Amino acid sequence: MKKENKKQVALEKIKELFSKIKTNPEKANLYVDKARKIGMKVNQPIPKDLKRKFCKNCNSYFQKENYRVRTRNKMVVYYCLKCKKYMKFVMR
Repeated sequence: MKKENKKQVALEKIKELFSKIKTNPEKANLYVDKARKIGMKVNQPIPKDLKRKFCKNCNSYFQKENYRVRTRNKMVVYYCLKCKKYMKFVMR
């Protein structure tokens, strides 16, 4: 299988895992962990819209009770309440 095909298959699997989260939220962290490992194996980045839905440090999927969102200096700051780390994204 060619490299481009492997990346395309990996991207489809990543999107499928994130769509499973809506139906089974108890296993959300497991699905995020699997999706990240699939992406790293074939060097396929996770799409931008999905990247902001989980903590990059502890791989926990952001749900209402485990993260905080703030705006500060033209940045959006996501604060993970599980591992106490934060991520910053530029607002446009």
